[in-house]
Amino acid sequence: EMGAPLRVPVTHDEFHWLMGDHSVPMPVVPSLHNEGNYIVSLGEVTRWLAEQAEALGVEVFPGFAASELLIDEKTGAVKGVATGDSGIGKDGSLKPTFARGMELHARVTLLAEGCRGSLTQQAEKQFDLGATRSHPQSYGIGLKEVWRVRPEVHKLGSVMHTTGWPAETKDYAGSFVYHWEDNQVLIGYVVGLDYDNPYLNPYKEFQKFKHHPKIASLLEGGECISYGARALNEGGFQAIPTVHFPGGATIGCAAGFLNLPKVKGTHNAMKSGMLAADATVEKLLDESADAAEPVLLDNYRTALESSDVWKELRKVRNIRPAFSAWGKIGGVLYAGIDEFILKGREPWTLTLDHADHETLKPAAACKEPSYPKPDGKLSFDLLTNLARSNTAHDDDQPPHLRVQFPDTVLEHNLGIYDGPEQRFCPAGVYEYIDDAKTGGKKLQINAQNCIHCKTCSIKWPQADGMRWTVPEGGGGPSYGAM
Repeated sequence: EMGAPLRVPVTHDEFHWLMGDHSVPMPVVPSLHNEGNYIVSLGEVTRWLAEQAEALGVEVFPGFAASELLIDEKTGAVKGVATGDSGIGKDGSLKPTFARGMELHARVTLLAEGCRGSLTQQAEKQFDLGATRSHPQSYGIGLKEVWRVRPEVHKLGSVMHTTGWPAETKDYAGSFVYHWEDNQVLIGYVVGLDYDNPYLNPYKEFQKFKHHPKIASLLEGGECISYGARALNEGGFQAIPTVHFPGGATIGCAAGFLNLPKVKGTHNAMKSGMLAADATVEKLLDESADAAEPVLLDNYRTALESSDVWKELRKVRNIRPAFSAWGKIGGVLYAGIDEFILKGREPWTLTLDHADHETLKPAAACKEPSYPKPDGKLSFDLLTNLARSNTAHDDDQPPHLRVQFPDTVLEHNLGIYDGPEQRFCPAGVYEYIDDAKTGGKKLQINAQNCIHCKTCSIKWPQADGMRWTVPEGGGGPSYGAM
């Protein structure tokens, strides 16, 4: 009735295990059933939601990036956010276009940055929000392309998921293929970032995956029209942090509410946002509360624990840890038993025993995977695909990717792990080049390539070794049909 961009209902689900040059149909577990769901462009949906919000009087500030949380010195509570300064040169000098950022004050600040947001990271450290987790947050990198395929192979509303090839049996990985409108197919590949081989390249795994006959037969004769990538939460129920703090709260994927077996988090993001909004209104309208005291949204946590978000995540809590403990075969077997029989009622809870940056083995103990040369038809070199992300940054600005231990990068990252950041980054941001001064190597950061996936802040082989901050407002990828 309101013109929401929901045009393609799901008509069919299927799940396949890929093996070499063939595939085996598998039972579709309940989490992967999509009856009643729609295939959408999330970019379209969020633009439509922004229009609805503005029509209700909400102020939206596109092109302005919030760079820091503002902390009240007297109460220690969050009192709002500040946008970044603009018009500063790479060398720190002020350009003629310099403009000071704005401070936006509020009694309640809700962080909805998605996975691994920079303000959420600041809040977690400021208020020790992660102390209540049962295990560390774990992540994956999701790579996605939009294709226009031949009409005769397009199946409007069809959804397919796969696991298996080309990933090793010990690595967590899988794909999704959504048949959207206008003969467009949304195809993606997710790699768990707890892999141990520093030579693994998630982007090349994705390109290799498209050469499987099951996928190639769909894409052959088609055209790739868009590319992007983004980190996603995989830690699930056990990795949910304390979600509220003095003056605010985290919602959606900022809090880690993605349901990994479903490979979906939008529904939980929307629901948690609604719960946080209701909790905020309840607190602000409480006449018995002292207006001078920080607002503490403990009622938001209470509402979450009685909501479908909580029940849904708890139900599938053991599936991702099962893959980590027993590999792909054991994980799939456990997932099937859990989804069809146990249904989350098991009296035990499995946990992960590591953070993703801790899992890499030394390069000397690993072999480089074999990746085919891009053919320019099904698979593409990274820079060709990067152009399809419409990424743009002002080159003359301070770097937004900040190495925290620059003196140890050559010895640690390159010396032990052969520079894994060259491979886990899906945008070609990091490369080691010859250093004319020393005769050795140096790390070059091509920040203008960054597509804001946040993978570097997760997989960097030193804890907190890379700090991702927001660039000048408006910089980054510009996704259309994604």
